[in-house]
Amino acid sequence: MFSASCHYGLQAMFYIACHSSQKKNVELSEIAAEQNIPKHFLSKILQSLVKQKLLVSMKGPTGGFKLSKPADSIHIVDVVEAIDGLDIFTQCGIEHKECDENDPCPIHDEYHRIREEVFHLFKTKTLETMAEDLRNGNSLADFVKPPPQKK
Repeated sequence: MFSASCHYGLQAMFYIACHSSQKKNVELSEIAAEQNIPKHFLSKILQSLVKQKLLVSMKGPTGGFKLSKPADSIHIVDVVEAIDGLDIFTQCGIEHKECDENDPCPIHDEYHRIREEVFHLFKTKTLETMAEDLRNGNSLADFVKPPPQKK
């Protein structure tokens, strides 16, 4: 459903929401290591989120990243829109070019309903609500910390 950039961006934003504070920034290398994201790739994603004004980056010994505004005012859809755009919520589920209400694809009605539900969820959930869920171990625990690699 999402690009790799968007998936990693969401992981990073959840991680930053859980680990940053007004006095502490989160370093790129920490996020990359803890989330198992390639550092160079993550750097590009985070710089894009800085340009979109969702993150602030600081240089120097206390440098790193932090949210540009309170976590309760950044919705998941804001992050998705900044990285992938909102086409994901309007495109055909099987990429049929002519899919619309008048010429629906075989999954049009069901996929439309699911897209609407996901869009509503992402518009209502904030980074703060997600971070709180994660801190309480209620959901997405494996999203913020990837499972151990199989040997």
